[in-house]
Amino acid sequence: MPCPCHLENRRKYPCAGRSAQLVLSVFLFIVALGLTKDAVARIDTSSDSLSFGSVTAGTSLTQGVTLTNTGFRPETVSQATVTGAGFSISGPVLPLTLNRFDNATFNVEFAPAVGGSVTGTLSIVTNTWWNSTISISLSGTGVAQPTANLSPPSMTFASQALGSTSSAQAATLTNSGGTTLNITSIALTGANASDFAQTNTCGGSVAGGANCTISVTFTPAASGSRTASVSITDNASGSPQTVSLSGTGTGTATLVSLSPTSLAFGNQSLGTTSAAQALTLSNTGNAALSITSLALTGSNASDFAQTNTCGSSVAAGANCTIAVMFTPSVTGTEAASLSIADNATASPQTVSLSGTGTAALVSLSPTSLAFGNQSVGTTSAAQTLTLSNTGSAALSITSLALTGTNASDFAQTNTCGSSVAASANCTISVTFTPAASGSRTASVSITDNASGSPQTVSLSGTGTGTAALVSLSPTSLAFGNQAVDMTSTAQTVTLSNTGNAALSITSLALTGTNASDFDESDTCGSSLAAGANCTIAVMFTPSVTGTEAASVSISDNASGSPQTVSLSGAGTHDVILSWTASTTPGVVGYNVYRGTTSGGPYPTELNSSPINGTTYTDATAQAGQTYYYVVTAVASDDVTQSADSNQVSATVLSP
Repeated sequence: MPCPCHLENRRKYPCAGRSAQLVLSVFLFIVALGLTKDAVARIDTSSDSLSFGSVTAGTSLTQGVTLTNTGFRPETVSQATVTGAGFSISGPVLPLTLNRFDNATFNVEFAPAVGGSVTGTLSIVTNTWWNSTISISLSGTGVAQPTANLSPPSMTFASQALGSTSSAQAATLTNSGGTTLNITSIALTGANASDFAQTNTCGGSVAGGANCTISVTFTPAASGSRTASVSITDNASGSPQTVSLSGTGTGTATLVSLSPTSLAFGNQSLGTTSAAQALTLSNTGNAALSITSLALTGSNASDFAQTNTCGSSVAAGANCTIAVMFTPSVTGTEAASLSIADNATASPQTVSLSGTGTAALVSLSPTSLAFGNQSVGTTSAAQTLTLSNTGSAALSITSLALTGTNASDFAQTNTCGSSVAASANCTISVTFTPAASGSRTASVSITDNASGSPQTVSLSGTGTGTAALVSLSPTSLAFGNQAVDMTSTAQTVTLSNTGNAALSITSLALTGTNASDFDESDTCGSSLAAGANCTIAVMFTPSVTGTEAASVSISDNASGSPQTVSLSGAGTHDVILSWTASTTPGVVGYNVYRGTTSGGPYPTELNSSPINGTTYTDATAQAGQTYYYVVTAVASDDVTQSADSNQVSATVLSP
């Protein structure tokens, strides 16, 4: 009977233990083999190959490879090498031990020296028994840099008459590299660069293996040796590349140089003159420049003007200045030329001129406002009109006013200010308060710098019903300084009933803080007929020093009742002197003297120069003091004076 392979049956069946032991041993051996090959020793890489693509020769690109120990025991990396032109490796110091799950990165750099495809291998040696060398394939392509070759490297123009231009000589720029030659600039440089000129077919780039041509001419501005260079700035090594230029100027000539060669005046308001712009005319030749004419020509020549210091001749090596101004007569772009006719080559020389005439243009919307029926003495809702500047220059507003037969029946406020920018607008709000029944008309009038000024908006409305309307003129009275307890000259206010019904006056009184120091008399009575007026006369008799204020208050049946007139004045301790004019011939004025003792002396001369009149106010008098005054007549020599007049005295009251 076979022996069952169960450990728990070993005593019952003696063979069972041995059979189980044998099976377990075989199993452990197999497991050990598996662990040794698959897990105990294992190094993984992050990539099996590295492709660097295209890399320009002379530059480099770096990629990394990471080794990771995914086994169960430490592994040693003993060596890492690369093959293939342009490949190199860097990384940790070897030998390197990697414990379980440790990693290390090696950097591979591709730095091609020349163009072409390159392959290689990264080899990493470890102590893993079944795979001791890890190989990673490498590939990349070197792209040759652009190269700039110039042929010939120099140009010699030999002798050339001053002011004349040589035949062109050409240089070839060849890109023998594998990538595009990008050209930043091709320019003439050096001591006499302005004597040479160049044109080229190169543009901004030259493809690999292609070429372009640079053509140079020589126009000497002076005799003797003239040198310069063609300088090419690009992305090739050795930039900038140069072609040296040389030539010899011979003979005598006048040569004109203009700087600048054009003048742009930009925007200028119609009818206004721009600031002057200057250009310099230089004779760079070796003979005198004879100027036949210096004139403005072209479509809009009359809108430009010039002054100059050139005269009829400019010496060799000298210069002169031409100042140009622009005064546009039309809107839009204008152009002209300054033309100089002379004995230099290429005469006449020209300077192009340009500018733009601009103007403010006013548009009003709507062009009229109709308020319809409105009760006399009442104010309508506001109506708005828009003022737009549709021109190309700022609109300068001189005035914005109400005019016409019944202008006082209308009122306006606006957001326009003194200027409205081009393409901007502002609003004008108008109200209607009829002072009488019937048709009422006026206009909003805008005076400005636009054509058609003043622009107007007609206003109309109809006053309905009957009402008394009060108008006061003036609306305030200022009495200034007035000696205490002295009554001023009367000032008058006119009260007008501008309505179409009788004005019933309930009261006409003085009110306010200092009402008792003012007095009034009037011709108004208790009623004032429609269209009639009356006068109110007001006097000021200050009882104290200092500023005083009050009001005339009229209570009536008109809207806005009570109407008021503000009153103001100041009480002072001034002493007011007056005298009879002298009949003596040659008197030119008078001096006023003051003392504090009756009969003199009078030590204080109150005026600094003779008084041309017969009154004087002493504003320096002090309260509570008595003063004594005399007057003398002054002769024409401003020195000789008459004897003292009779003495007068004044006592200034205390406050």
